[in-house]
Amino acid sequence: MTETDAAAQAARHDPVYDRLHETAEFAELRRRYRGFVFPATAAFLVWYLLYVVLSNWAPGFMGAKLFGNINVALVFGLLQFVTTFLLAYLYSSYSNRKLDPLARQLNEEYERGRRGGSDEREARA
Repeated sequence: MTETDAAAQAARHDPVYDRLHETAEFAELRRRYRGFVFPATAAFLVWYLLYVVLSNWAPGFMGAKLFGNINVALVFGLLQFVTTFLLAYLYSSYSNRKLDPLARQLNEEYERGRRGGSDEREARA
C-alpha cells in the first residue's frame, strides 16, 4: 500500500471527519455546492450541444453571414469561450460568498477535533 493509499484510507475512517459529515453545516455546504454546480453544468452542456447540433443539422443558419466574413457559427464558437470564463467567474464569486465561509468553519472544527484527539492520545501515553 502506498503512502497516498494509506492517507486516503485513514481519512475515510477519521472519527472527526465522520462526526462533521453528519452535521447540518456539512449538509448545507454540499447543498449549496450542488445547487450551483449541477444547474450551471447542465446549462453549459445544453449550450454546447446546441452549438454542435446546429452545426450539424442547420448549416444554412450557422453559415449565415452577420457582417463581412463573420458568420453565426463563428460567433457561437467565440461565445463558448465567453461562457466558460463567465461561468468560472460566477463560480468563483459564488464560492467566495456562499461556500468558502462555511468550508472554513468546518475546516476549523475539523482541525480543532484533530488537535483535541491527538492531545488526548498524548495525555494517555
